[in-house]
Amino acid sequence: MTSRRIERVNHLLREELAALILRSAKDPRLVPVSIMAVKATSDLKYATVYVRAGGDEEALAEALLGLESAEGYLRRELGRRLHLRRIPEMSFEADRTLEHAHRIEYLLRQVRPDLEKGE
Repeated sequence: MTSRRIERVNHLLREELAALILRSAKDPRLVPVSIMAVKATSDLKYATVYVRAGGDEEALAEALLGLESAEGYLRRELGRRLHLRRIPEMSFEADRTLEHAHRIEYLLRQVRPDLEKGE
């Protein structure tokens, strides 16, 4: 279970990363990127950043490569903006929540066809 402090730091990191990418990133691979969530470890050494990118899987793969190459810059800028003792090392992963939700909905419709009608 995460503490309230870690939840606040996760939210703060997500907001600042989104702002940095939107305003400061010069890499064209980062244009279609949305930061969906950040999950930092309790000691704030590492954080997983979940992202979505507009377009297809190829655009997402390019965006992930762009984020990995910009990690040093992003950490440095986060260090300047945030008053945290430690800025976590970041790894970037595709956010698959929407795909999972669609898959679950599809499976439920297979089991209960009446759900599609809204009954």
